[in-house]
Amino acid sequence: MDFYPGFEIDIDEENLDFIYGEGTFGPEVERRRLADIRKSLRNPNSDGPAIPYVIAMDVGKKADLEDLINRNLLYGAVIYSKGSFDEEPVRSQGHIHSISVSCNESTPEVYEIWSGEAIIYMQETAKDNPGKCYAIFAEAGEVVIVPPGWAHYTVNANPEKNMVFGAWCVRDFGFDYEDVRAHGGLAYFPILKDEISWVSNSNYQADEIICRKARSYSEFGLKAGIPIYTQYENNHEKFEFVTKPCSAEILWDSFEP
Repeated sequence: MDFYPGFEIDIDEENLDFIYGEGTFGPEVERRRLADIRKSLRNPNSDGPAIPYVIAMDVGKKADLEDLINRNLLYGAVIYSKGSFDEEPVRSQGHIHSISVSCNESTPEVYEIWSGEAIIYMQETAKDNPGKCYAIFAEAGEVVIVPPGWAHYTVNANPEKNMVFGAWCVRDFGFDYEDVRAHGGLAYFPILKDEISWVSNSNYQADEIICRKARSYSEFGLKAGIPIYTQYENNHEKFEFVTKPCSAEILWDSFEP
């Protein structure tokens, strides 16, 4: 991979699978199918990879598993396929994190790109007026935070290469698709041209999309270039804002991706 995530894990690109090192735990991958996300595409009849992406929820160092469970903190790993859905890049359908029983809140997600190029698209809500809409471009080693309650999806921004990332989230995670599906996806569709452009979804009354490159998140104490897993190892309380969003309430109030 292009960026070492802080523990021994590799990818089998041909079979879209993870290979775990001796000191690493991880499950068999869950395979997401094109049929699962068709209704969120601009053209639901698009053709493309039958398996757009695979997910391994709950990976990390075996030595950390007990602490991660006690903290209700979970690390997921995802591989996105090469290719496209005709005019759209390979992407997920989009969701909002549902209310977690452990904290009685929707929870954030902290992405770290390991290989390839990604766009994390996010909007404040999936209601008719979605609020601010952002497309954040990230390369290997860069981090993107999605705040609590925001609707979002992930894009493989380079159709010539698999895209791989890891992410911190809460262990009792859940997904809310109701408003996303009611609107036929999120407020903007990514379109492949010389570079990715954006077409609005007419089911929303959306403002102009804001496109930015990934930034550092010093307000959360994160350090650029150091794997977010390693930052957890160095300070086990570093990602409390993921499992207990209210601990960073002031930061969320003024948050911009």
